[in-house]
Amino acid sequence: MFTNRYIFTYAAIMVIVVAAILSFAATVLKPYQERNVRTEKIMDILKSVNIKTEKSNAEDIYNKYITEEFAIRPDGEVVSVYKTDTKSFEKGDVRPFEINMKIELSKQAALKSGKGTEKPVFPLYVCNHDNKTYYIIPLRGKGLWGPIWGNIALKDDFKTVYGVTFGHKGETPGLGAEIASEAFQKQFRDKTIFDDSYNFTSIKVVKGGAVTLPSDEQIHGVDAISGGTITSKGVSNMLKDCLENYVPYIKQQITN
Repeated sequence: MFTNRYIFTYAAIMVIVVAAILSFAATVLKPYQERNVRTEKIMDILKSVNIKTEKSNAEDIYNKYITEEFAIRPDGEVVSVYKTDTKSFEKGDVRPFEINMKIELSKQAALKSGKGTEKPVFPLYVCNHDNKTYYIIPLRGKGLWGPIWGNIALKDDFKTVYGVTFGHKGETPGLGAEIASEAFQKQFRDKTIFDDSYNFTSIKVVKGGAVTLPSDEQIHGVDAISGGTITSKGVSNMLKDCLENYVPYIKQQITN
């Protein structure tokens, strides 16, 4: 029979050994995990403009088609411009690709509530593809069970949608998880985030379908997911909350 002291000592040693192994594995694997996250982010950005890549060539394709990255404040101020062809800054020193949307949206929420003072910055990607220019805006919001995210690509009029991508962490398969499906995402093609007078409208995900909106507003709506009401509402809120941060900048561009 083992004594209690022996059992406790053995258990303590095993805990220390296992913890050391896990810590070592986490340290070794971290660079690979970070690279995978970076690659998936690149692929998602490119997918919004219908450019499909493999993991092996994603960064090369990104540098070919994404010509500039902008870091923009919600008041329209451009604080940083990064040129991908020369890998250099035209302005500032904040690489827009490295901006963490979760952190910046938290700053914005704190600022609006009066609990923070730091101004957020948000990234904008400029894509040149088939002799056309697109502007890609990253998105982040909340679904039913966790975060949702994506990218929305605008045509060069800054209001017409060329394409979108959406992802999620844990939405219900067959219901809210359908935001990641091609069938849901293709509804956004050619919808607009401004009206003809460039008043910001965003795009609503409408329960009952976009046809329930007044005829002049249907261009700003898509059909919600059947059985995925909360996730659909989350997408609507995400679009509005993220896109409105770019409205002052966009209005500056269309008046120049």
